Amino acid sequence: MKSSLVILYHRQPYDEVINEHGMVQFREKKSPNGIVPTLKSFFASVDRGTWIAWKEVTQEQKSGFEERVVVEPDANYSVRRLPLTAEQVKHFYHITSKEAFWPILHSFPYHFTSESSDWENFKIINFLFASAACEEAADDAVIWVHDYNLWLAPLFIRQQKPDARIAFFHHTPFPAPDIFNILPWRESIIDSLLCCDICGFHIPRYAENFVATARSLREIEILKREPVPAYMSKRGMALSEPEVTLQIKHQDQVVNVDSVPVGTNPQQIFTRLQQQEAQEQIERIKQDYDGQKLIISAGRIDYVKGNRELLECYERLLDRRPDLHSKVSLILICASPAQGMQIYKTAQEQIEQLVGKINGRFNQLDWSPIKLFTKPVPFAELVCLFKVADICWTTPLRDGLNLVCKEYVVAHEGQDGVLILSEFVGAAVELPDALLTNTYSTDNMDQTLEIALSMPVAEQQARMTKMYDTVTKYDVKHWADHLFDMFKQIMPEIQACSLPGSGSGHDEKEAILS
Repeated sequence: MKSSLVILYHRQPYDEVINEHGMVQFREKKSPNGIVPTLKSFFASVDRGTWIAWKEVTQEQKSGFEERVVVEPDANYSVRRLPLTAEQVKHFYHITSKEAFWPILHSFPYHFTSESSDWENFKIINFLFASAACEEAADDAVIWVHDYNLWLAPLFIRQQKPDARIAFFHHTPFPAPDIFNILPWRESIIDSLLCCDICGFHIPRYAENFVATARSLREIEILKREPVPAYMSKRGMALSEPEVTLQIKHQDQVVNVDSVPVGTNPQQIFTRLQQQEAQEQIERIKQDYDGQKLIISAGRIDYVKGNRELLECYERLLDRRPDLHSKVSLILICASPAQGMQIYKTAQEQIEQLVGKINGRFNQLDWSPIKLFTKPVPFAELVCLFKVADICWTTPLRDGLNLVCKEYVVAHEGQDGVLILSEFVGAAVELPDALLTNTYSTDNMDQTLEIALSMPVAEQQARMTKMYDTVTKYDVKHWADHLFDMFKQIMPEIQACSLPGSGSGHDEKEAILS
């Protein structure tokens, strides 16, 4: 039976584990609050679905490889796996995606390299994804492609299945034309995205950058524009946009340009925090940091995440404020990246050296300024840290969205806490009541941290209440419902469904957690 909805995403929607009998078992991903559960929920709206992902195998394992697996026996979808060798994965993901595309997407062109990139391998793997999608899709299906790793899939799908209904969602920033056009393959990528019926982004700025880039390379007709949604900042911020393009046309293809940020799952956080185990853990954390201001920063090791800038700011604070020694502590969670990428290895070494230097300078017998985690912290533990932390310090130099800041706001339920948020994070346009900081300015970073440490509780509550209202209203269910509405424009027969386990407070994060 062909599928009504086919999702293409490089991650598999489950974890593979070897049980005590040496048998492979499929289990729910450890990251309950990542995008994967949300995407899986879309299958509930159709008769049958397929999820397409890659699976690394050896040459020997390719023989007799099980391409299709059913992870949840009672579910209405299956997983189609594309077997890739370690060499294919290395050149597709670690080199071409991370060394060539990633720095351009995040506006770090000086980290860009095309010499080692394997464009031909990238095309082949995108073609494999597209071919699998066309094999699985019914004639009236929606084929939903996710993220820059699969930039070329829409074009290959359109070539094989001209009447296909294709949606694409971009989970990273989309840079301005003068940055994006550094890519030697810019025309091929834009031509592929212009094959889509829907092209989605987190915020209007990224959508506008896409449209501007497309117009710089191809003849584009703008069909529809409107003011940005009321809950997003229109002016005054690094990523503000007053208006956003909704529809463009290239040749005979109409592309609906969408911008809606992914939300978090408030009910999941509330449920966890109400558990007895969580309550006990919260009390232990409070006892450990009694009498101190606790700052938390959670992300992963990546040069775009601003970890070095954060640590240098914290060191300057301890230099100029001896009165804060033993009165403030920083928990820094920087999950290590996948092996094999030198630039991330260098970033990790810098972070570890900086933490060692700061702790070495300021350590006391009963106080260490920084506690560093480079291993994943389970989400159940992370939300307890969020609940206790006085300040959440989120300082990427560039980030597509960032769910950590939203999760922190939910954990505090509008009562207290301070969110320091980089202006260059996508979520900043939704959260203007955070303490916004320019992560490229040492003076601004220093001033913002000082303000956070001394903010009165009344001001904390006023700011957090506004942000809490926003993140609980525009949660992951809102994102899903909005996309269902978009899909109905190209697939009228789709049925709305509720997102399992979600609900608002009124009713690489996977890289951190998994």
